[in-house]
Amino acid sequence: MLELAIGIMLGGCALGAGIAMIAGFGPGIGEGRAVAAACEAIGRQPEAQSAVTTTMLMGCAVAETTGLYSFVIAILLIFLAPGRFVEILKNAL
Repeated sequence: MLELAIGIMLGGCALGAGIAMIAGFGPGIGEGRAVAAACEAIGRQPEAQSAVTTTMLMGCAVAETTGLYSFVIAILLIFLAPGRFVEILKNAL
């Protein structure tokens, strides 16, 4: 019975880590669109290159935090959570 519960718990951690990494697609797509729009803006108004580049880099940095947060959550679910959950489960039974 304990082995089944541990297996289900480990599977849930792996599934949760996979779902958390889906959030990594959003920043990649968003940053690509932001850079494309910045290139178009610079092509239309080359004199505004400094302002457009600064704004684009700030936006990309903020968007990247979403991917980093999801990566940290996935790492925690893979390496830290299973040991803690197994310990809690063994103490409960």
